[in-house]
Amino acid sequence: MRIIADTGRCVGAGQCVLTEPALFDQSEDDGTIIVLNGTPQGELVEKAWEAVHVCPAQALSLEE
Repeated sequence: MRIIADTGRCVGAGQCVLTEPALFDQSEDDGTIIVLNGTPQGELVEKAWEAVHVCPAQALSLEE
């Protein structure tokens, strides 16, 4: 499983970071997403799916 982040779509809402700070952060410059762990495993996979679903800009996706 791999996290795909489209920084061009990201609006900097920070919902991904709030969902799982071990996977995501935000750029200090513009607030866009930074993926800290692009290949989550175990319980982090569930958190990655949750972040995909709560992203208001639909800037996140998961690839198997």
